[in-house]
Amino acid sequence: MKLLKTLPLVLAMLLALTANSMALDDTAEEIDNDANEALIVFYKEVNGGKKFLDNAKGYVVFPEVTEGGFFLGGKYGEGALRVNGVTEGYYSITSASMGMQMGVQQYSLIIAFTSDQALKTFMRDDDWETEIDINVAMAEYNAEEEADDVDFGSNMVGFVFDSKGMMGNFSFEGTKFERITPDKD
Repeated sequence: MKLLKTLPLVLAMLLALTANSMALDDTAEEIDNDANEALIVFYKEVNGGKKFLDNAKGYVVFPEVTEGGFFLGGKYGEGALRVNGVTEGYYSITSASMGMQMGVQQYSLIIAFTSDQALKTFMRDDDWETEIDINVAMAEYNAEEEADDVDFGSNMVGFVFDSKGMMGNFSFEGTKFERITPDKD
């Protein structure tokens, strides 16, 4: 009975957190600066990470993805697509989920495209949703191996790093990536 009384309060708090995080509206310069800082952390945390990204056809950096949920959940973040180290566009990541989940976390996310076709597929539409036929391999690496020595078996490899907080699960299922146009200043 007590759970039924607190559930609406928790859902209202989650809604407020989600609405607040989705109203980030960073400028292009802020997104680029945050992406550069996230890359510095990535290079420190992932052995061979710089070499891996240098060899990728392109990658999108989401410096801060906020995810939260209590049975109903969602995530949001803004990032920069880099090709040959140059920003080629800005994207948001959004997702909604339902099920056994609880918690709040923030993390950085990089999705590297290891083939021209994967990069073109991502860039082709202004909004791109993960589907059954598109697989993003989540990189599993350890301190002894270097990312550039690992065959992840996919044209798209995701790296989650610099995580804060705790959340039950990470998945790209039902995740939407959308091209955004942030303000210049």
